[in-house]
Amino acid sequence: MVHVGIGYDVHALVEGESLILGGVTIPHSKGLSGHSDADVLMHAICDAVLGAIGEKDIGQFFPDTDLQWSGVASHMFLEEARRQVKFHQGTLVNVDATIIAEKPKIGPYVLEMKRNIAEALQLSPDRVGVKATTNERIGFLGREEGIVAMAVSSVDISS
Repeated sequence: MVHVGIGYDVHALVEGESLILGGVTIPHSKGLSGHSDADVLMHAICDAVLGAIGEKDIGQFFPDTDLQWSGVASHMFLEEARRQVKFHQGTLVNVDATIIAEKPKIGPYVLEMKRNIAEALQLSPDRVGVKATTNERIGFLGREEGIVAMAVSSVDISS
C-alpha cells in the first residue's frame, strides 16, 4: 500500500550565513539561519518521508536544542529518514518538492540538488522532483526575508 507524506520548512534569510539548498551552496548575499545547515529543501523532504511512514517530524529526531546537530549537513537527516523507511519495511517511491524564494534563481542548481537528494535517499534522480517559484514579491518571502520549501513523498509499505 502506498502512503503519502507532506513536509514544510521555512528559515530566515540573514547576512553572514551560507545559502544551502538541496546540499548545494549557492552564491548569494544572504544565507539561511538555523541550527543545522538550515537547508529548508532537505528539511521539508525529510518531514515528508517521515510523515509517509507515520513517524514523528524532523525536530523530534534532531532537536535544535541538541548541540550535536549544530551546523550538521542536512543530508544526514535524509539518510536517517531513509533508514526509518527501511525499518518500517517500506520502499521510498519518490519525492517532489518546491522551493519558494524571490532570489536567487534556483534553476541553475536544480540538477545538482536532485543528485544530492537522490544520493542521500538512495533513489534514482528521476524519482526526485525539485522546482522553484517566487511569491510574486508578496509578504515576508517577497521581501526576501526567508525561503520556504514544501515537499511530498510516497512510500510503499508492505502490509
